[in-house]
Amino acid sequence: MKRAALATAGRIWPNATAIVLALGFVFPVYWMFSTAFKPTRDIITEEPVWFPFHGTAEHFATAVNAPHFWTLAGNSVVVTVLAVGLSLVIALCGAFALTRMRFKGRRGILLAFMIAQMAPWEVMVISIYMIVRDADLLNSLVPLTCFYMLMVLPFTLLTLRGYVAAVPKELEESAMVDGCSRRQAFLKVVFPLLAPGLMATSLFGFITAWNEFPLVLVLNKEPAMGTLPLWLSQFQSQFGDDWGATMAAASIFAVPILVLFLFLQRKAVGGLTSGAVKG
Repeated sequence: MKRAALATAGRIWPNATAIVLALGFVFPVYWMFSTAFKPTRDIITEEPVWFPFHGTAEHFATAVNAPHFWTLAGNSVVVTVLAVGLSLVIALCGAFALTRMRFKGRRGILLAFMIAQMAPWEVMVISIYMIVRDADLLNSLVPLTCFYMLMVLPFTLLTLRGYVAAVPKELEESAMVDGCSRRQAFLKVVFPLLAPGLMATSLFGFITAWNEFPLVLVLNKEPAMGTLPLWLSQFQSQFGDDWGATMAAASIFAVPILVLFLFLQRKAVGGLTSGAVKG
């Protein structure tokens, strides 16, 4: 009986701790979304209203009708999708070459990508600004796309390298014996097996590029050439103390990340763990 009680207590404490931590992480998200749907009178009241029984969508209307919202939302989508797509293509080719081929300098290339992954981008903002200014590309989406791609590329390549290494070489060799070229063997045999790894890295890249703020703040000063993080940072100053509209704007900004994560979470977790422990 004592062993059973100890075993039960040993299961209860970790589960209780996990529940408390989960609530601590989820509560701010809940409060943001609930405040976005509350009428103004429920937001400014001294007694907190935990659930918006009389919900309203007026704050979302205020947010989406803000100046340049749709333009900046389109800019964010274009820059993020292009940056993630380019990084996936380049990283996939690089991961295959670093995993399947042997050539001089391979270890040096891996070391360079690891160093690039560790270096904080904030310390390079001034150098990046000077490069973009001298190239006369300020207030353009082109440098944002390029630098966002470079930000997510090291992690993408290192993760995909581990995932490519997990695919047995014998599968490619069998396809090549059957008449496929190396490129055909990769596209027809290896590439379909990389779906979890591609989803994991694309999710990470999307989150990184979607949330990036310092670069767009420095490089794009024109109101119509920014992205949603810049718009969100200026939203409070535009509308004063309209907390409902501010929370609605933050909710709109967070929804694409939440939807993408919920859609890809199972395969993304499997892709991250596979890329982390193999290769």
